[in-house]
Amino acid sequence: MAHLKGEERARYVRRMFAGIAGRYDLMNRVMTAGQDVRWRRYVVAQAALPANGRLLDIATGTGDIALEAVRQVPSVQPVGGDFTLEMMQAGKLYPERQMIQWVGADTLALPFPTGYFDAVTSGFLMRNVIDVEQALREQMRVLKPGGRLVILESSPPKKNLLRPFILIHLNYVIPLLGRLIAGSSEAYSYLPNSTKQFRSPEALAEAMGEAGLTQVGFKLFMFGTIAIHVGTKP
Repeated sequence: MAHLKGEERARYVRRMFAGIAGRYDLMNRVMTAGQDVRWRRYVVAQAALPANGRLLDIATGTGDIALEAVRQVPSVQPVGGDFTLEMMQAGKLYPERQMIQWVGADTLALPFPTGYFDAVTSGFLMRNVIDVEQALREQMRVLKPGGRLVILESSPPKKNLLRPFILIHLNYVIPLLGRLIAGSSEAYSYLPNSTKQFRSPEALAEAMGEAGLTQVGFKLFMFGTIAIHVGTKP
C-alpha cells in the first residue's frame, strides 16, 4: 500500500473500509480494549458544542462520534459524512442513530457552505487522506468563527522502552484480530503501516496552525499511540 498515491490510494482506502464495514465497530472495541469509547467521549467534550449547534463528523464511519454528540448535547444537529457509503449503511442499521443526517462527502471537497458548523470532528481520518493540508483547509472553511476542529488519530510509536511492545501489537496482534474478527488481515495490516508512516502529533499540530487554526493543542492516550488535537477557527 505504501507505494499508492493520489486517487489510487483513495480508491484503495474506500474499497478496504467498504469490506470491513460490518465488523468495524466490533474490531475497534476489541483492539483498543474498549478505550475508543473514552476517546470519542473526549472528542465531543472538546468540541464544546452549543445547544442546537451543528456538528460535522467527517469520515463518520458508522456514526460513533455523532452518536456520542447526541448523548452529550441532546439538541445537537449531527451530520455524518463519509466517502465510503457502506460504512454509513452499516451505521444506519442502529436504531439509536436515526437522528444522524448521513451525507456522502469527501473531506477534500466538502459539500457544505462556508461557516456552517459549530464544530467539525473526525476519527481516524487524517492518516488516510491524500492531502492533509487540503483536508484541514476544507474542515476549517465549513467551521463558524470560534468553532472547534477536533481530530482523533493514531500516532507513530515514539522511541522509548514501550516501543517494541507497541510494535508487536501493531504488526502482529492487530492483523491477527483483523483476520479472526473482521475477516481481513489486509485492512488491519494497513492500519499499523499507515500509522507508522503518519506525522507525529507535533507535526500535525504545526499543520493545523499553518492552516490558520488558533489555540492548537493535543493530548496523548494509550502510551502515546493515540492523539486528540483541538484547534479553533479565529
